[in-house]
Amino acid sequence: VQLQASGGGPVQAGGSLRLSCTASGGTFSYYGMGWFRQGPGKGRTIVAAISWNGVTTYYADSVKGRFTVSRDNAENTVYLQMNSLNPEDSAVYYCAAVRTGYSSTWSARLMNYWGEGTQVTVSS
Repeated sequence: VQLQASGGGPVQAGGSLRLSCTASGGTFSYYGMGWFRQGPGKGRTIVAAISWNGVTTYYADSVKGRFTVSRDNAENTVYLQMNSLNPEDSAVYYCAAVRTGYSSTWSARLMNYWGEGTQVTVSS
């Protein structure tokens, strides 16, 4: 499975971005999908995730109410809508897939496939 993330870039504080991650080479509708981020000198942490059928979602406390994860299985794509961005959201964002359809922990080490990151830079 290949994952391709896009949509990052520079944005001012308070602004919005929408990230996309498109999958190829596998059965996208079977996979749970997660968005992770990694800031300079930090580990890769879960931001938001969505189950294979889109019914169940997970959000890190730091992004609840500001970020929304969604997916379109017909388009093999998962999205991350990010609103009210602040400088602390600046990081490289990665999408990942887990073959089990969902994860109880969304630990980075449990993900099966990773896309290349897309940089998000929020200026104050």
